[in-house]
Amino acid sequence: MTRARNVVPRVRRRRRLMRRAKGFWGARHRLLRTVKETLLRSGNFAYRDRKVRKREFRKLWIQRINAGARMHGTTYSRLINGMKKADIQIDRKALSELAFHDPAAFAAVVEKAKQALAA
Repeated sequence: MTRARNVVPRVRRRRRLMRRAKGFWGARHRLLRTVKETLLRSGNFAYRDRKVRKREFRKLWIQRINAGARMHGTTYSRLINGMKKADIQIDRKALSELAFHDPAAFAAVVEKAKQALAA
């Protein structure tokens, strides 16, 4: 009986890895060992950066809210505190969209928060 050489599965595994490495530079898309290392590292970066993206967006929203709040004579922390006291439950993403695209509605929210702080 002849020896089974496992050619087709091996080629398929290699082809699958090479397809995932398409567009990488130099040996990173040519050589199997380098491709495997690069894909492991890129997978780790992708996993990590899915978490980092959430942090970055939250930072952006807070910056936008703070800029809008300062235009209305208050700060981010006072605005959030006033909103909690006024029982206004708008998340930071929606609040930053208001500050960025609808200044009139944002001004109304700021006024309610200021009134709640004053009371």
